[in-house]
Amino acid sequence: MAERQWSGSTLADRQSARRRALLDAGLDLLGAEGGPAVGVRAVCRRARLTERYFYENFRDRDALVAAVYDEVTERAHAALAGAVASATGDVSALVEAAVAAFVELVLDDPRVGRALLLAPLTDPALMHRGTAALPAFRALISEQLPPDADDVERRMTAIGLVGALAQLFGAALDGSLVVPRERLVRHCVQLVLRASTPDR
Repeated sequence: MAERQWSGSTLADRQSARRRALLDAGLDLLGAEGGPAVGVRAVCRRARLTERYFYENFRDRDALVAAVYDEVTERAHAALAGAVASATGDVSALVEAAVAAFVELVLDDPRVGRALLLAPLTDPALMHRGTAALPAFRALISEQLPPDADDVERRMTAIGLVGALAQLFGAALDGSLVVPRERLVRHCVQLVLRASTPDR
């Protein structure tokens, strides 16, 4: 039996569109310039939906925040992995491609950058989730480090790099670091390369 349609869209289509609108509104508020301001009513106002539709999709405010954060984390990991997979040339070219892809993601849409890097520092719903997301990024960096380094050395280097890069991007997003994008990319690339080829 064919699914009933309203104005050319099915019930599933309309439910999916409402969920998308709520997630987009959540990102607007979680990644707001003045800091996260996510509340059920505020999200519903921005999405132009009633609270009934909010609770049709999310258990509570924290569930929406977690879903938004998971989405931006997946986008960041996909951008980095895609850049690494498609890069050609030496290690320097690979690192530059990855850094440029991440900078593009978090600076071209600052909402994404702030939700990914700054919101976990202040929103209680994300404090554990932000920490849980770090191993995936550390693993991605660790894979690019010299194979002759032992596991502990690679892990320490990856942890340090992720922390340093997160601080740099966070400062660029909150305005405490004002620097041209090209210089930020160049500095981050050199940071990773120096860690990848330490003096013996």
